[in-house]
Amino acid sequence: MNFGNKLSYFLRVFIKYASLCLMAFISILPIIVCVITAFKTDAEYKATNVMTLPDSWLYFDNFKIAWQKANMSVAFFNSAFVLVVVLAASIMYGTMLAYVLNRFTFPGNSLLRNLFLFATLIPGIATQVTVYQIMYKLNLIDSLPGYMILLMGADVIGIYIFIQFFENIPISLDESAIMDGATYFGVFFKILLPLLKPAIVTVLILKGVGTYNEYYMSNLYLQTKTKLVTVSTSLFTFTGPLGSQYNYICAGVIITMIPALIIFIAAQKQIYSGLTNGAVKG
Repeated sequence: MNFGNKLSYFLRVFIKYASLCLMAFISILPIIVCVITAFKTDAEYKATNVMTLPDSWLYFDNFKIAWQKANMSVAFFNSAFVLVVVLAASIMYGTMLAYVLNRFTFPGNSLLRNLFLFATLIPGIATQVTVYQIMYKLNLIDSLPGYMILLMGADVIGIYIFIQFFENIPISLDESAIMDGATYFGVFFKILLPLLKPAIVTVLILKGVGTYNEYYMSNLYLQTKTKLVTVSTSLFTFTGPLGSQYNYICAGVIITMIPALIIFIAAQKQIYSGLTNGAVKG
């Protein structure tokens, strides 16, 4: 390898790793700023810039105030309850719908698939006036079940992930089980559903992150903020027309990150395996 080729190779490697380091720094910078701000007193926050380190890393009053004033115990309970119900319902109807669309031929099958694809092209915000009117007439405004029904709406990406997985499972498994006397429900629950574990893990991650961080609908439809508060809306307790208390907000953000971090550390092997095996196959 001559000098020109060596220089070209070195430049390519340098640019690749320098860009990766830059992107990594940009990604973690907001978290670093959030952690620094969370440990500052009110006086420090007002007198210093965001990158100035706090005088003490043992100042936990912001976390106590964020937990108490933002009613985060109720927020965590509501968010956990909503998360479990929404994910269970979404996985169940998503896998069943994908099973029907993939394994059965009937008039309108392709139409249903195209309608799901067409639904992804409609901005969600464009339908909010109609959705709000429907929710109001059904008396589901300011109701946790109503909010969960909204989040259970058809997850098109999840459905297509399940369909792709069904296409890679031989239909001979279904035929053999039916010949042995199994029903369609038996085939689905006893044979096919366990084989969908990688896809289910992938959808759980995608849907779970979106549900846990959801703010717009929870702020709009859950109007009793004392009882029907979620993790995302609780952080807005410290905002107002005269300014925001970002040292308390950052402390609350760190508190909300802890459960997700614990789950990720405890189940990272399953998560990585699910994301790897749950990729859409051609």
